[in-house]
Amino acid sequence: MSTAASQLLSEIPPRMVLMGVAGCGKSSVGAALATRIGAVYFDGDDLHPAENIAKMSKGIPLDDADRWPWLTRVGEALAAGTGPTIIGCSALKRAYRTHIVRTAGEPVTFIHLAGTRAVIEKRMEERQGHFMPPALLDSQFAALEPPGPDENAISVDIDQPLEAVVEAIAAQLGGLHK
Repeated sequence: MSTAASQLLSEIPPRMVLMGVAGCGKSSVGAALATRIGAVYFDGDDLHPAENIAKMSKGIPLDDADRWPWLTRVGEALAAGTGPTIIGCSALKRAYRTHIVRTAGEPVTFIHLAGTRAVIEKRMEERQGHFMPPALLDSQFAALEPPGPDENAISVDIDQPLEAVVEAIAAQLGGLHK
């Protein structure tokens, strides 16, 4: 572990959600960021009920009734973490983020992986074996409410190499508590 990473460990938030529309890189960034800062990463897709996966696989967007049980599971997984924990979860709306925080029972830092529709669509078309089709991207952007300045959140532009995205997040996390 680098010196920068070891210095960051004492400063990083204990509960983090990598958020953004489908295809923004939550899984890739989450795994790399967890390694970089000494955290544990969970893919929020693994917390979806089977019905949600089936619906999205058919190209049917989820509605709020579909999302609430999943968001509860995300908050519960954050609450159960015994060390720095990162979960990838779209958390598209402010109400969803509020629900996650309430369920977690502790502060949660949201890391918004922000990108243009063109960048994300290209990534979605290139990935293999994921249940979420590019056809649902419009519904994701329609639902997205980027975090406001009053939320415990940072934002990182994803139109750069993975390593640069991870380093930008690590640098911003280190600056949260100064």
